[in-house]
Amino acid sequence: MDTEPDIARVAHLIADPARAAMLMLLTDGRARPAGELAYAAAVTPQTASSHLGKLLGGRLLAVETEGRHRYYRLAGPHVAVALEHLAAIIPVTTVRRKPLGRDAQALQFARCCYDHLAGSVGVAVTQALLARGCLVAAQGKRLDVTPAGAAWFADMGLDVTAIAPTPRGLARACLDWTERQHHLAGPLGVRFTALLCEKGWLRRHRDSRAVQVTPLGWTGLRDALGIAPGLGLDGAGTAAGPGRQPA
Repeated sequence: MDTEPDIARVAHLIADPARAAMLMLLTDGRARPAGELAYAAAVTPQTASSHLGKLLGGRLLAVETEGRHRYYRLAGPHVAVALEHLAAIIPVTTVRRKPLGRDAQALQFARCCYDHLAGSVGVAVTQALLARGCLVAAQGKRLDVTPAGAAWFADMGLDVTAIAPTPRGLARACLDWTERQHHLAGPLGVRFTALLCEKGWLRRHRDSRAVQVTPLGWTGLRDALGIAPGLGLDGAGTAAGPGRQPA
């Protein structure tokens, strides 16, 4: 009996440009209707319906019905992680490229990687937490919370002892596909991102994965982690990627 995973089938589903565009749009963890996904993939509604059926059959998507409407989302965070890792495989070479458009710059600067913070801001936050001894690298890309870190998160309003870890731990390092450095993922990353949104430090874009750091957020990041709008880290080096001044 063949017990090997059918990687070729999954790879074939992701390989289509239209399906890949739909999947990447959904990596912010939100559900979207077929019409919105069709627009993002630049295909007709009929073509989008065919693609969505294949992605559902391949267990990459889940669908939720609300009245007469159907909303599609990724089947789980494991799909988002796989997509981010695939994006990170692209070789880092010096090639002639068009300047990044406004939307691409926004995604590179700060975005949701399914349910946690990614991009230049996510990397800067993670580097600051490591530099200040709140987190320490452990085996298998796991990140452990130190006693000082538990106290720091508690001051922020987050009780790390109340967060249920997964088999991979409470926190882990996730390779950021635009920055080529790690950002904070795992249950701690999810709850911390949610907390920053609740505090009004971050604001999720309605129609994309982009995340905006609010003026209140820049003040908070500077005071709590020494992160300036240019993403300089106070006493902890400089994060990769260009910063953006607050609005």
